[in-house]
Amino acid sequence: MAKKQALIKFTTNRNIHPHYYDYATAVQHVKNILKQKIGTELNLYHAGEDVHTLFETMHDMINENDVDVEILSSVYDNVSASTIKFTIEKNYYVIPSISNNVYYFRKYDVAMVRMPIYQNHEDFEEDFIFAKNDESLIRFINEMIAMQRQSMMKGITVFTDTDEGVVRHREKITQQIPREEVLLSEHIKRDIFRAIDEFFLKSGEFFKQYNIPYKRGILLYGNPGNGKTTLVKSIAGSVAAPIVYWQITENTSSYSIQEIFETVTKMAPMILVIEDIESMPDYARSAFLNALDGATSKEGIFLIGTTNYPERIDPALINRAGRFDRAYEIKQPDESLRCLYLEKKGIKQFLDEERFLYLVDKTKGLSIAQLNEVYMSIALQWHYEEPIDIDQIVQDLLENHRRTVKQEWDSDDYVKKVGF
Repeated sequence: MAKKQALIKFTTNRNIHPHYYDYATAVQHVKNILKQKIGTELNLYHAGEDVHTLFETMHDMINENDVDVEILSSVYDNVSASTIKFTIEKNYYVIPSISNNVYYFRKYDVAMVRMPIYQNHEDFEEDFIFAKNDESLIRFINEMIAMQRQSMMKGITVFTDTDEGVVRHREKITQQIPREEVLLSEHIKRDIFRAIDEFFLKSGEFFKQYNIPYKRGILLYGNPGNGKTTLVKSIAGSVAAPIVYWQITENTSSYSIQEIFETVTKMAPMILVIEDIESMPDYARSAFLNALDGATSKEGIFLIGTTNYPERIDPALINRAGRFDRAYEIKQPDESLRCLYLEKKGIKQFLDEERFLYLVDKTKGLSIAQLNEVYMSIALQWHYEEPIDIDQIVQDLLENHRRTVKQEWDSDDYVKKVGF
């Protein structure tokens, strides 16, 4: 399409609207920098609301010192152009800021700028993309999305809804959890992993062969501490696909829902995990249901919802086909699972076979997380006192759990025990 003449042109004359002058001055300086540094003028494009993926990919490239992206200049001289980062290894490092720098991708003749805009009524940031032509821009976007998908497969991408919008960060999978270490009843574990494998193996060939829509949704529910998170981590470590972990908060809105589904659709096939799905705010539920029902919004997405309180879930989520196909209860471990877990933890270094079996029986009704605490308490008691009082350890744990659930922290007897 031929480029048309603009009705209003930017000049240094400040008689034009002051807000436009302030805005256009910054943009014009970027255009001048680009022409000066690369020797040609690039066209300005509106970045749109779904451009976050491009900036996330650029952020990864900066972290990895990718030579395909270079900084031509910062925009404002007295606005920071570098950011201090802190790693899980507790090391500090400095990288260029996404904001206030002009980034250029010479391979594509494309530049990207997240620029602070200062006006008298508010300050904000806006994203700009400059490209030689439409074709180079489209090629750039497609390749950046492909790069982002590859990058996301190096860990779990966590989306958190905040009052400033959706915040993203990447978490490395520091410990692979083999499927055999997931403590669930065998038929549930078989069903879930079989569905996962068929979804991601051979590009969903199973779904095409049997004319099944290429999307899947499962809901994991049950008391906390029984392995829902462990199951998700095991799935994440065993599939070659991006994993997005979405944390719903009171700030979840129709806008954040739209942004998240737009992002994950581009990354498909992939897994979207929604933690504590019952906490979806009432005012956002309609938008969420609409996103689940969209014709293409779930294509290629394996959706996993988790909840500790299934009774609080909107019935519309699970009473309509195409939202969640199956619901699995993650129950308290039975005797065989308690025996297996405690044995794997190494509890037999402290107990003979008779006392071990007695402990397994006494811990009936405890969760996996509580069994872990039983192991910790026994190890501490053995380390400092050697004689192990199984009855007292289990009783104290059950009492602590009862008071936590009922929020009964004010009795004099218990205050003396905890030392407050």
